[in-house]
Amino acid sequence: MKKLFLLLLCTFFFNNSILSDEYNGRKLEIYKNLRCLVCQGQSIADSNSDFAQTLKLVVHDQIKKRKSNKEIYNFLISKYGDWIVYKPQVNKNNLLLWAIPYLVLLIGGIIIFILSKKRKYNGKN
Repeated sequence: MKKLFLLLLCTFFFNNSILSDEYNGRKLEIYKNLRCLVCQGQSIADSNSDFAQTLKLVVHDQIKKRKSNKEIYNFLISKYGDWIVYKPQVNKNNLLLWAIPYLVLLIGGIIIFILSKKRKYNGKN
């Protein structure tokens, strides 16, 4: 009976430490992806401002409520806007911002291709 109790006790502490590590890792991942609105260019993981501390408590409460990362980000975006996350989601409001670099690269490639074809054609005559 003592062995069984000891085995159950060890299992409880082992599982609890694994869950705690997963919880802390998830919490840190979320902290690093949230921008502190008070500090310039810092995540709330790096900031010690009152705003960052408050956001950490909000994230902690959301995780306790078993919200997913996406739900937590959506909650904070609804309160503070897209700027709060370092990696904003692609949506119809910011689609052009995501597409511009690729369009510039594509147009530049087409221009280089056309100019190289003209140069080859003019060089042969």
